[in-house]
Amino acid sequence: MLVLEYKAKENKRQYQAIEEAIRTTQFVRNKCLRYWIDAPRENIINNAALSRYSTVLRADFPFVAALNSMAVQAAAERTWFAISRFYDNCKKGKPGKKGYPRFQHDNRSVEYKTSGWSLHPTKRRITFTDKKGIGELKLMGKWDVQTYPVKSIKRVRIVRRADGYYVQFCVDVECKEGLQITGQEIGLDFGLEHFYTDSNGHHEPNPRFLRKAEKQIKHAQRRIYKKQKGKKGRKKARNLYARKHLKISRQRTEHAKSRARHVMQSNDLVVYENLQVRNMVRNHHLAKSINDAGWRQFRSYLEYFAQKYGRVALAVEPHYTSQQCPQCGTMVKKALSTRTHTCKCGCVLQRDYAAAINILRKGKEKIATSGQGGSKVSKRKPRNALRS
Repeated sequence: MLVLEYKAKENKRQYQAIEEAIRTTQFVRNKCLRYWIDAPRENIINNAALSRYSTVLRADFPFVAALNSMAVQAAAERTWFAISRFYDNCKKGKPGKKGYPRFQHDNRSVEYKTSGWSLHPTKRRITFTDKKGIGELKLMGKWDVQTYPVKSIKRVRIVRRADGYYVQFCVDVECKEGLQITGQEIGLDFGLEHFYTDSNGHHEPNPRFLRKAEKQIKHAQRRIYKKQKGKKGRKKARNLYARKHLKISRQRTEHAKSRARHVMQSNDLVVYENLQVRNMVRNHHLAKSINDAGWRQFRSYLEYFAQKYGRVALAVEPHYTSQQCPQCGTMVKKALSTRTHTCKCGCVLQRDYAAAINILRKGKEKIATSGQGGSKVSKRKPRNALRS
């Protein structure tokens, strides 16, 4: 599935209609969740039951009926997605919180399926044909949605962000691109001093987008509390604060995407650490720096581009990769502050470089023991993976 995103441009009245559609989506989702919570135990609530209940909501509430019927069904599907994820976590015995579905208070999107919208022949304008009054929106962007048949567009979303509204097209096409075999293999060690260190000794600089903009963000946050509640000035200050965070998010996404694309294009096998970021951020001294690095997002893009280019992306457990000598295999205990690996065998390497070599070796051993000559690459795409 390919996601193409355009910025929408129109007048204030249409933006208000979009907001009404987004609020209706949130209303339907929360009503479906309440229906699931209040249902007797003997009643089986599944996706089909919630879809039927969304039809009941259309009959009971005129403002729900004004939204396209498939958009209402998509809102009910969102509820079932949260419920089914909770069930799966319970069945798997996931430790800690299981992700019990919560009522939504900050929905930012409305999703249409194959009806309720129509594209202009130039495919630079889109018209929403339900009774919410959104009408025709101008699409600003350089993506080439016009090269795909309209039948391949399975979903259309309108998303609100701090800097405006965006229209996303979910196109059902296979994203694959054949590349020549390079014969190169690489291991990646993630870190805070460097974004990653590979088994060839290259240190990728850590951009630290949040740290660099932290002073401006704090200044923008203080401006919010200097404005009176309910006034237009406070709303503008909040929007300015949100825009700064949005900019950092986009910088982090583009950095992860570009680095992952380069790594996968240059190597046939990429081995990286299977880090549990959720557990690592419990360290409150390092949580901000870990989140700022964006390791999880980088890993998602590695897996996405591995599938696209037909490469192998393999995750291995990071246990003892920084303690083991890459030359003789001896365990050399060292504190986190010790940045140089020194072994009795005479091996002296930078700590992350040594760990990257061990990670690549563990990946090769895992492939050899599996007997498959490779590893299954996750087909999960990043949530915000746009065309690249």
